[in-house]
Amino acid sequence: MNETATVYQLRIALAYIEPSVWRRLEVPSTMTFGDLHGAIQAAMGWEDCHLWAFYVGKTEVSPDPEQFDFPGEPRAQAADWTALDDMLAGRRIKFRYIYDMGDDWLHEIKVEKILAPEPGVQYPRCTGGERACPPEDCGGFPGYYNVLEALADPKHPEYEEMLDWIGGEWDPEAFDIKAVNARLQPRKRRPARRPKK
Repeated sequence: MNETATVYQLRIALAYIEPSVWRRLEVPSTMTFGDLHGAIQAAMGWEDCHLWAFYVGKTEVSPDPEQFDFPGEPRAQAADWTALDDMLAGRRIKFRYIYDMGDDWLHEIKVEKILAPEPGVQYPRCTGGERACPPEDCGGFPGYYNVLEALADPKHPEYEEMLDWIGGEWDPEAFDIKAVNARLQPRKRRPARRPKK
């Protein structure tokens, strides 16, 4: 990490879910949005098998800046070319991350603090969170509530089918910060690249 870089403390929470599924990450301000995507995937427990994009104000930041290129809309920024500081500029703001354009998992991200890096700390790191990530491809937050309802009652007509689909036991309250940090480290971080002219 750049010696002069600052660290953003981010609170990332899934929208529409109560009680909240959330993570707190500390990430270098020089990190690209592409690398932040990877860190969120690791911290939340997603499988990184769907389309995704960030939205900072009215600007989209995505892996392919032309994937959602609509006439009259501002041109998207390329995630691997755009550092967090390019968009956040040291501000304590809120922005969004959407994963899986079918299930539409909306992550609300808040820059809680801007910190000086701690000597000897490997970033990104997770410093908090609650609850397990919903199962991949369960149908967004309505499907997630269906999964919770079915698995909470062994007499539910879909209990056995849901248990089989989910691959055995699953605890929606589980959160293991050590496992999250193990998935985050070591991560190869790339400096923001500039588009070829």
